[in-house]
Amino acid sequence: MLLHLHVKNLALIREAEIDFSEGLNILTGETGAGKSILIGSMTMALGGKVSRELVREGADYALSELVFDTQDPRILQALEEMGAPAEDGQIILSRRISGSRSICRLNGETVSASTLKEAASLLIDIHGQHEHQSLLNKKKHLEILDEYAHQEMGQVKEELKKRYEACRKLKEELERLSMDESARMREQSLLEFELQEIGEAGLQEGEDAALEQSYRRMSNSRRIMEALGAVRQLCAEGEPSASELIGRACRELQGIARLDEEAERLNGQLQELDSMLADFDRELERSMEDMEFSEEDFQRAEERLNQINHLKAKYGPTIPEILEAAGERRERLELLADLDLHRERTGRELREAQEELAALCRQAHDIRERAASRLGEQMREQLSELNFLDVRFEIAVRETEQPGADGWDDVEFLISANPGEPLKPLGKIASGGELSRIMLAIKTVLADQDAIGTVIFDEIDTGISGRTAQRVSEKLAVIGRSRQVICITHLAQLAAMADSHYCIEKSAEDGVTQTRIRKLKEQETTEELARILGGAQITGAVLDNAREMKKLAHEYKTSNHFQ
Repeated sequence: MLLHLHVKNLALIREAEIDFSEGLNILTGETGAGKSILIGSMTMALGGKVSRELVREGADYALSELVFDTQDPRILQALEEMGAPAEDGQIILSRRISGSRSICRLNGETVSASTLKEAASLLIDIHGQHEHQSLLNKKKHLEILDEYAHQEMGQVKEELKKRYEACRKLKEELERLSMDESARMREQSLLEFELQEIGEAGLQEGEDAALEQSYRRMSNSRRIMEALGAVRQLCAEGEPSASELIGRACRELQGIARLDEEAERLNGQLQELDSMLADFDRELERSMEDMEFSEEDFQRAEERLNQINHLKAKYGPTIPEILEAAGERRERLELLADLDLHRERTGRELREAQEELAALCRQAHDIRERAASRLGEQMREQLSELNFLDVRFEIAVRETEQPGADGWDDVEFLISANPGEPLKPLGKIASGGELSRIMLAIKTVLADQDAIGTVIFDEIDTGISGRTAQRVSEKLAVIGRSRQVICITHLAQLAAMADSHYCIEKSAEDGVTQTRIRKLKEQETTEELARILGGAQITGAVLDNAREMKKLAHEYKTSNHFQ
């Protein structure tokens, strides 16, 4: 269940907080008050796409935060696996947008937008106007049917995708093997040349790094030798050198060391320093000897590096990758040597994979046919309750000749919305209002399948009024008994059925327009209903009408039918 929404600096909203309740939560407001911004803020916190232009003018960032509560062990386990465990069943999803950056957090842990979206899909389902229209696309029908049958279809669809991918790769391999003799000879010749080129190089792992270090050392040798020579001059060979001066100092201290304890201690330190300087001189001499090299050594290192870098440009950025490329070419050569045999074997493997894919397609088809019958019957029941008279609703599941990652089925919703009319494709006869009711029926059926705790309906009242609106309000109230429903509406029939009613208002303060959201008290809900019913002028008759609607809604929710 969604407990709390906090929005800051998003479009017209400077800062708003809402505590949602169980059951049916209704949000109303004047056109342009910011209802779409509210849905946008939720979409933002759930990891969806959001324009950075929505950041409030003059603000550095926009923030949206949702707080959920759940005790569902399935959801809690999923969050554990995401690395963001819930504490006492409380789940916090937040997203902050500033400039070109977007920071998503799940229970305080920074996560990607895709992870936030994955977590949100377990908690909430947002249904908006674009989903009505998606029903006009037959691909959506297949998605809905598979979602309905997910317990049976889940594993089958995973196997379908794996087997389809295996078939695709085998087809590509067979195409690679489908070449004439001249093409085979040309490829063999190229592979042999490349293998010879790599083999003759005699590459050793780590060789390039050692060569580059040696090459840099030789390239900078003159400067290094000049510096080392100057150091040796100062330390050992100059007149006077550091070694000579320290030697004199040692002799002076040795003469008095027996006469004074402090002088004896200092003499010991100076002797250590003299010994260290002698060791340093020997190391310096050895290093200078190592720095000596011939022009031939330098040229040989340069040529070897050029050879290695040439191979890297052709076969891979590292020596291990070049050697791996050689292995791949060796395997390809072996394959080309017995091309007919490999072609026959790959063809056999492809036929076997296609047979397995076909078997999975048939299995998926059988599952879908059974599920289509059940879903069709449930849809008829739901649509009847939504004021479709003598509705007929069927789901056609047809086999096609071409299998895909989802099988070979073509799924289409067919409906007859009026008595005597034949069944026709949904996209050809449904109006906007009918589409919204059909989607509400689908959401009702699917909600019973997955039991998502919170469902949001935006513009579910598109194209409906009168008795139909009343039936939709009753359906929302029924859904609100088993899960939390949040609905943005323009219709009084829906608003009257609210368990909790919120008003979205737009106002201007100090020349700045901003949107606020607040929960209405009992009397205020009646006044808001009157505003929806009566428009600009709210008369006593309109108020009486609003009270009557509230009374009828209360009677329905306390009736035996509702219980």
